[in-house]
Amino acid sequence: MEPKTGLVLGYNGTHPFSKVKITDRASVQELLRTLLDPLEPFFSPLKARVKCPGATAVRFDQTASEVEGICRPLWGLACLLAGGGDYHGTEWWIQGIKSGTDPENPEYWGYPRDNDQRMVEMCPLGYALAVAPVIWQSFNEKERENVENWLGNSINEKNMPNTNWLWFRVFANLGLKKNGGKFSQERLDRDIEHLNTFYRGGGWSNDGPEGIHQMDYYSSSFAIQFLQLLYAKLAGEDEPERAAEFKKRAQTVALDLIHYYDNEGRSIPFGRSVGYRFAMVSFWGALAYAGVELPEPLTWGMVKGVVLRHLRWWQTQPDIWSPSGTLTIGYSYPNMYMAENYNSPGSPYWACLAFICLAVPASHPFWTSEEELASPALPAIKELPHPGHIASYLGNHCMLLSSGQACSYPMKGTHAKYGGFAYSSAYAYSVPPGLFTLEQYALASQLGFSDDGGEYWKTRRVSEYAGLEHRGDGKTPVLVSIWKPFPDVTVRTTLIPPAPETPNWHLRVHRVEAGREVMTADGSFAICNQRAADGRYLDPYDAATCEGTFPRIIGNYDLATPAGWSTGKEGAYAVSKGAVGIKALETGVERAANLVNADPNSNLVESRTVIPTLQHTIKAGETVWYVSAIYAKPSGEGVPKETYLDGWDNPPRIPEWLKAEIGA
Repeated sequence: MEPKTGLVLGYNGTHPFSKVKITDRASVQELLRTLLDPLEPFFSPLKARVKCPGATAVRFDQTASEVEGICRPLWGLACLLAGGGDYHGTEWWIQGIKSGTDPENPEYWGYPRDNDQRMVEMCPLGYALAVAPVIWQSFNEKERENVENWLGNSINEKNMPNTNWLWFRVFANLGLKKNGGKFSQERLDRDIEHLNTFYRGGGWSNDGPEGIHQMDYYSSSFAIQFLQLLYAKLAGEDEPERAAEFKKRAQTVALDLIHYYDNEGRSIPFGRSVGYRFAMVSFWGALAYAGVELPEPLTWGMVKGVVLRHLRWWQTQPDIWSPSGTLTIGYSYPNMYMAENYNSPGSPYWACLAFICLAVPASHPFWTSEEELASPALPAIKELPHPGHIASYLGNHCMLLSSGQACSYPMKGTHAKYGGFAYSSAYAYSVPPGLFTLEQYALASQLGFSDDGGEYWKTRRVSEYAGLEHRGDGKTPVLVSIWKPFPDVTVRTTLIPPAPETPNWHLRVHRVEAGREVMTADGSFAICNQRAADGRYLDPYDAATCEGTFPRIIGNYDLATPAGWSTGKEGAYAVSKGAVGIKALETGVERAANLVNADPNSNLVESRTVIPTLQHTIKAGETVWYVSAIYAKPSGEGVPKETYLDGWDNPPRIPEWLKAEIGA
């Protein structure tokens, strides 16, 4: 049998995903179909596996990688079917489940071992069985027995990571329970009771037990909040008290999570696994699905707007696709530098969680309401004590200040994903493509230290102390952290959010006690390093075109060139898609400013970036104070490019309370 030729995206080809005009429920159904269709050529002969293009390896076996490929799109297909939609390829998945769970089939998925990736993929399969009866009804008695043996019962006595993974076993059992299959209620209850120990208050759960501070998208849309809401919907009649608690948590946390999304449709990239892309809005569809009553001032028009604008924004990112039309590992373009060691070519289809909104009835106000913006109804500055964030939307810039979170296990780029000082919807975080010189470290929104003349750099990863405190008669929220890049170098960092009079500036203050000589590099946000007219690197700032940099970009081959440096007081800025920059406000220290020409593909959104940076050297035995003012004014509808630098010459003053701390 000849292999089927699927979608081919040639030069400047447009994916069908980007051609859908998103207006209503039917258009989102069609959007999902454009995501599923390109997978057809990559199904195995007996349909049990999907081998997405890419060929890159992961920490688990190839079969498990291809099980991801078939199971993760089930999130979308199951939601489509649950909401009364149809898909011409539904039978591919039904046949694939039959083949994959049959021990005598050559494409059998294999029983899971302890801590096996197959456990994760049991979650979308369990959910699909629970909400799409056509799947279970398509199995004969032997096929049902195979599914029972593989799903749930094969993992009920297996060891699992002490994280959100426990929810996956819950849904494996729930899917069988909903169909009268063999399952373990005792195992299900024990897992949920243990997952409840992750709860920290204010609607927030840690992704792990006591001693771990990790509240990223797994705490909300990727797993915990999302699956709590699905459970409340599916098990609510049998367990009303548990369902009510999960809904209450969602109501509470919604007033925090709404600050992670901007008016353009972007979310703030933070933490690991952001390559799951539009899954970042699945929490909002799950609110509607579970029948949660929204807390004031949120409306269903606002919730709908968050979801649909987000999907539209991803339609404007043409480089997320492989030439065959499948999702790639990466964010706005294919990027292995930001990938986790568990991201296989099929992993990105966890993005299909976003389509939970399709399981919401057409009559629900999520679908019948007109889209609204949430930001006008929200405080411009919001303290988020549980995740250790301060959210700001002053100056039309949706951003977070962050302190205290850290991944509990070794992860590539973990300092960038959790240890950064600020995270922005307009200026995504950057990860290191290499580990040699500042250009490769790409220290956007980070303070780096080097004790070897600038070859290797250390930044904030774990904090010995991190807390939300208040200054200035208790009116100003600040994030304080104490951390050590080296055993004899101690840094106390204080992050101060923007103020209404200087809305596009925030301050970061570092008190550094150095037991050895160290070079320092304090980076602003990273910004696109391309001219609008021809895509070449930015030249010195030109007021006529309203783009360029100050000082000049010089790269890492001629760092001594005077034209590439300015004083810390003058600062450094770059203007392309908006403007970012950094200035030194302290006295008694002479820092210098330059543009770090970051290595390509370090940033999640822009493949070519530059980072305005302040640099200095601290002698052994010295204690210094740095007061860095970071400027960021994003581009956007209704923001003339002539205004990008409007606030640059008016940085914030050092607050009196800070002067007192420095002088103490």
